[in-house]
Amino acid sequence: MTGGSGAGPAPRHGEPYEDVLDLVGWTPLIRLNRVARGIRTPVYGKAEFMNPGGSVKDRIGLAMIEAAESAGLLKPGGTIVEGTSGNTGLALAMAAASRGYRCVFTMPDKMSREKVKLLRAFGAEVVITPTAVPPDHPDHYVNRAGAIAEATPGGFLADQFYNRSNPEAHYRTTGPELWEQSGGAVTHFFAGAGTGGTISGVGRYLKEMNPEVRVVGVDPVGSVIAGYFHTGTVGAGEPYKVEGLGNDKIPGALDIEYIDGYVTVTDGDAFAMSRRLVREEGLFVGGSTGLIVRAALDEARRLDDPDAFVVALLCDWGERYLTKQYDDEWMRNNGFLAGRRTTVAEVVAAKLEPLPGLLTVTPSTPVRMAISTLSTHHVSQLPVVVDGECVGSVAERRLMSAVLADPEVLEQDVESVMEGPYPVLDEQADAEAATRLLSGSAHAVLIRANGVLDGILTRHDLVRSLAAAP
Repeated sequence: MTGGSGAGPAPRHGEPYEDVLDLVGWTPLIRLNRVARGIRTPVYGKAEFMNPGGSVKDRIGLAMIEAAESAGLLKPGGTIVEGTSGNTGLALAMAAASRGYRCVFTMPDKMSREKVKLLRAFGAEVVITPTAVPPDHPDHYVNRAGAIAEATPGGFLADQFYNRSNPEAHYRTTGPELWEQSGGAVTHFFAGAGTGGTISGVGRYLKEMNPEVRVVGVDPVGSVIAGYFHTGTVGAGEPYKVEGLGNDKIPGALDIEYIDGYVTVTDGDAFAMSRRLVREEGLFVGGSTGLIVRAALDEARRLDDPDAFVVALLCDWGERYLTKQYDDEWMRNNGFLAGRRTTVAEVVAAKLEPLPGLLTVTPSTPVRMAISTLSTHHVSQLPVVVDGECVGSVAERRLMSAVLADPEVLEQDVESVMEGPYPVLDEQADAEAATRLLSGSAHAVLIRANGVLDGILTRHDLVRSLAAAP
């Protein structure tokens, strides 16, 4: 915005900063447009990936360190230990780098390789633990972190899941920012809960400013938090792929009294939305953001209220997931992306023994000549064609049996021994259509290109194609 005197835009960083940590906070609020096409309710994203460490967790890293220093729990030369999905570890490592602390982090093995490499780039030690263990197991990443902190001289467990500095940091910063940036107009706030700190701190502040603001938690399917919100009991969790949100137990930093509702979103829907946000909005975000935005858009569509003001938290930077939801092979291997469609024409073109065009016979072709064609070209069956249409078929096995039973068959026409016609598919038909036909009674399928019979697929061809597929 320019002033009346014709002055240029106010500089965003007009003065130097004393430390990288001074850049934490005051992330922008950005309206979502293309992914919200057709929705009258305005939806905005709080771009937490624009913090210097690339995630919302930057806000709590320094807060937990300063609180520990004040309480005498962390002293010069000490070691910060934490169980993390990666982002809190990075926030702690970034703050520790400027204060001379050593860092040791435990991470479940489902986390992306990028996060591990980032933490090690900051000088942290990373201990990988199994994901598929119950929350009370000693190898659970949170319990392992506690054991390491206890065994390390000068060790301090940041304990983000129970550290009250976590929600307090969001009460002091994220909540007031949202209120000011929306001009007090925010009506709905959507966030997830890994530790519960963000949704609790922001929710508390917004409720104090306007009790009518609706705070909604978003959980991945498989997490226990949404179920606990609705029933008051902790059910059995199941594995899920989204990182950084959800939990297999109820974290102590979660203040559920500030939450009005809880919804769940599948891994597949979360990853699909994060990929859309990159391609349609230019917002390079992680899967947890896709999870939250999907839920916010669903609610905005239901509200259908241009006077509402929906905010979704955009948690972290997408570069941490290049080997996961932004990798098509990983998405396919995990069932989130359909394999590339293969046409019958492509299968024919990939045959190991290509033929000089489609080999055919007519009803009046002598059986002797049909057998010679089969033998010369090493094929086992031939379509019988009249005026460009398949009217029957002959198979080597049937012809041989007929000739052995009566050698005079060699001089007869093919019409006397032919079987039924082969089914015909257009060259652009899906290869699965050929699979269905060949799994039934059909011994071969003919391929039509530009109105002309142009190729043939046998069961043998299709099986070899499947065996050669990666």
